[in-house]
Amino acid sequence: MQETIPIMTNYFCTLFDSGYLIKGMTMMESLVQWCPDAHVFVLCMDEKTREILTASKRPYITCIALADLETPELLEAKKARGVAEYCWTLSPCLPSFVLEHHPEIDFITYLDSDLLFYSSIQPIFDEIGNNSIAIIEHRFAPRLKDREVNGRFCVEWVSFRRDEEGMRCLNRWREQCIEWCYYRLEDGKMGDQKYLDEWPDLYPNCHIIEHPGAGIAPWNYEKLHFSQDASGRIEVEGAPLIFYHFHQFQLLTNGLFDRLSAFYTAVCEEPAAVYKAYERALMRALKGIRTISPGFSDGLRPFFMVMARRWVQRHVPLSLKRFLHHFIRY
Repeated sequence: MQETIPIMTNYFCTLFDSGYLIKGMTMMESLVQWCPDAHVFVLCMDEKTREILTASKRPYITCIALADLETPELLEAKKARGVAEYCWTLSPCLPSFVLEHHPEIDFITYLDSDLLFYSSIQPIFDEIGNNSIAIIEHRFAPRLKDREVNGRFCVEWVSFRRDEEGMRCLNRWREQCIEWCYYRLEDGKMGDQKYLDEWPDLYPNCHIIEHPGAGIAPWNYEKLHFSQDASGRIEVEGAPLIFYHFHQFQLLTNGLFDRLSAFYTAVCEEPAAVYKAYERALMRALKGIRTISPGFSDGLRPFFMVMARRWVQRHVPLSLKRFLHHFIRY
């Protein structure tokens, strides 16, 4: 990591493999659109991702090879974890690695790769101010409030300042995730996210982001009012939409998209303008990737398989689905 990076920049980090490359590129391009001085460190989970990002020659991206970050303790943890679980294990390891190798960076934010930014993120930074840590709640809709048992906060935006409290929090989270990070609720733990539940009590300078346009997602959109102003800007509860988390979203091989399962849409249809903007941005990113890697299709799901799965989810009784699960992956 000898590369010289710009000074006086807002620093971010994220991680993904080639299956999430289209989404990752889309997220970063929207971020830079609304935060022009952003610089993003990308932990490339496979070589194809690193090669394409390097060839894209985006000055705001610094690639990190997975092998450069993996320590013996991480490699040992990797043996017993699934792909998603290992990515969650790396969530605190990545900002820790960047801060260790770049002493000039005072503040860094980890972002999930399946976000899209719709307006300036400065209101979030204004909120955070000089605080050492910043996190955001899931803000579950009332009918989903019981899901808070899996974690009050969402690891979609997590910020750390290079001060005593920020580093103490980040180092502890890193140690916790290396020790235990699995996709199950166990002894008050769940993946990488439930560790955050105690942060507001442990760290006086931990800020909970409150902007109504931040952290909008399938698990909370049904309780919100969306509108557009005269310029077409999307608003949430009268405030600008800053970023949306596209949980469950899938790109299909026939050029179409699968937005959400009926678990969400049967109660309230997804905000169409939000999703249409994302779909346009994804196609722009895919077009750019294919100028580098013609025919690139990683992350595109087979149309008929996805539609069959959705049909089963909507129409087959739960008891039969559980039975079928032993024989097929619907």
